[in-house]
Amino acid sequence: MSVLVTGSVAVDHIMIFEDLFTNHFVSDKLEKLNVAFHVPELSKLYGGTGANIAFNLCRLGIDPILLAAVGSDLGSYEKWMDESGIRRDHLLVLEDQYTSACFITTDAAQNQIISFHPGAMDRAHEARVADVKEDFSVGIVSPNGKQAMIEYARDLKVRGVHCVMDPGQGLPILEAEELLETLTGASVYIVNEYEWELTCQKTGLDEDAIAERVGALIVTRGEEGSTLRRGGHEAGLNMTSDRTEVGVVKAEAVVDPTGCGDSYRAGLLYAIVNDLPLETGVRLGSLMGSLKVARQGPQSIDLDLEAIRDRYQSEFGESL
Repeated sequence: MSVLVTGSVAVDHIMIFEDLFTNHFVSDKLEKLNVAFHVPELSKLYGGTGANIAFNLCRLGIDPILLAAVGSDLGSYEKWMDESGIRRDHLLVLEDQYTSACFITTDAAQNQIISFHPGAMDRAHEARVADVKEDFSVGIVSPNGKQAMIEYARDLKVRGVHCVMDPGQGLPILEAEELLETLTGASVYIVNEYEWELTCQKTGLDEDAIAERVGALIVTRGEEGSTLRRGGHEAGLNMTSDRTEVGVVKAEAVVDPTGCGDSYRAGLLYAIVNDLPLETGVRLGSLMGSLKVARQGPQSIDLDLEAIRDRYQSEFGESL
């Protein structure tokens, strides 16, 4: 069985600001904000949440199915995908659109300001789950066009496979009722700490009420690690405890946080597709995030599955 990955394919323009954003804002003049940041470093890298997750799954020895929409300007990204093992057979090419583009500025405290041009992503729903004829046991709904996220979540549940709902940066564009529809009945709902607060605010529900709607709830909290909680929806997941706190794996260096969450999600998906405990998935996710933050760019982990297994054994004292 494989993993279906839905989400954006984008070109990331990553800029480093060697100061703190907060040093350049005047608190009582924010209504007339006009700020320019001098960014001496610029990298143009291949990214997009869907493609990032697929890249990291390939590092874990999985051949993912990437379902996404791209523009006619994909260009050299195609070669990179081929070299990295990311299949392109379910990419919808829209000749009248640009491929999505992300512009990320990171300051000295690892805070980020992000601008995103959706391009072809807004028509991602034209690449349909129904068109994927090969078998897969789990699919992830990651940030994408609004209609695509809603339809993909619905289609995965109808298909009867594990649905991992990961709205990420796409969460703000979902109305409360749309968010509730996408997460209700999901095998896993996974968000970071900010997105979790936004989820509660949008839905008006607390942790207990949201957990009752899903098979498992995962909240990542940056340097504080992540929390895994068993939900009330019967999803057939392998879990050994009702609640697990997982700390971060110390990185060899902090180089670039871009794409760490996508690496984490690949670790989670690896556990689900291999019917391993979700606790193993969140620990592997923590390791994958640590490996990623030590490297520049969202698709940069250069270890193979054997090397990752060795690191996992070293960190957690158990085999993967």
